[in-house]
Amino acid sequence: MKSPYFDDGHAAFRTEVRAFLAAEILPHAARWEEQDTVPAATWKLLGERGYLGLAHPRESGGGARDLFTSVVFLEELGRTGWGGLRAAVSVHAYMATDYLARAGGPDLRRAHLAPAVRGEQVAALAITEPGAGSDLSALATTAVRDGDHFVVDGTKTMVSNGMTADFLVTAVRTGAPARRGPTGLSLLVIDTHLSGVTRTPCRTVGWRSAGTATVTLDAVRVPVGSLIGRPDHGFYYLMRGLQWERLVAATLALGGMDHTLDDLRAFLRARHVAGDTLAHRQSLVHRVADLATELSAARHLVHHTAWLYEHGELPALECSMAKLHTTELACRLADTALQLQGAHGYLETSAAARAQRDARAATIAAGPSEVMRDLIGHAVLGGPGMMREGGSDG
Repeated sequence: MKSPYFDDGHAAFRTEVRAFLAAEILPHAARWEEQDTVPAATWKLLGERGYLGLAHPRESGGGARDLFTSVVFLEELGRTGWGGLRAAVSVHAYMATDYLARAGGPDLRRAHLAPAVRGEQVAALAITEPGAGSDLSALATTAVRDGDHFVVDGTKTMVSNGMTADFLVTAVRTGAPARRGPTGLSLLVIDTHLSGVTRTPCRTVGWRSAGTATVTLDAVRVPVGSLIGRPDHGFYYLMRGLQWERLVAATLALGGMDHTLDDLRAFLRARHVAGDTLAHRQSLVHRVADLATELSAARHLVHHTAWLYEHGELPALECSMAKLHTTELACRLADTALQLQGAHGYLETSAAARAQRDARAATIAAGPSEVMRDLIGHAVLGGPGMMREGGSDG
């Protein structure tokens, strides 16, 4: 189909990425899901192909490609049908390293961004805490200046890539210890090999190959040069980063829904009941028609939001709408696909069951649906913006 957003170059890139994923990723994805990890060799392979730096500057080894090249990659990553894989890669390439690309100094870019683009280091984003998720103002992890180091204490949880990450982009409180609120937050790069860093795996319902962890930081001494951007400006970096994160989540959800719908379509065409295929049962045909129509509408919303973003806007309202609509729709589509496949879909090893497990996580990460509705509702009604918005799953 012709599109105002994609050209022949994007189409060729889509073909390339889909072929790469089919040959190099899909044959191994089930094993990675069982092992709760994406192996180091795969990160290096993704780096060699340039897929971990599509949006990053050339001086750090990135491709500095246009935004819709990343949209293509993220859609195809979602289309693999493996939520843990797409969470791991997107957190690394589009979330954690995005803060380094936008606000990190030259030394940090050389030490961490460039190796991450090459796939030699794995990145994670550590924001959520046991007592703070959607409410950034409640973050309690502290970083107290001590000479040329910060001493960091706190606990981060639900950190995707947490078990394998070489470094964490971490939200910390550098303001007065007794102070709470959106001010006084900073972002630090914390090497996971430092003394005082302890990682404990979290066994999640879905997204298993993302290697989710709880990370305990006990008097970790972090060099002052590991600060991203300006001190006490972390809240503002996060506010921008969360919009990008929501757009990424929405784009991944499109690909995931494409996979789920393809899987459902194949089942309905192949399954015979009472002498005819399920694909000819009107009640089922209509349910699929409704979902396909909603998916098409969601795709237009996401692509338009990406277009606004590429043209210099920060479309916070559209990012929230896109994230809310696509991730909620992905849950409904996955649930319907499992239902229409009956006992076959209810098997734990089925693609339908996996899609249902994975889809739910996306309605929680990068700000849950309830927060998205709050933000959208206040914007539509013209009420005051929410200062306590937006957590991330890491």
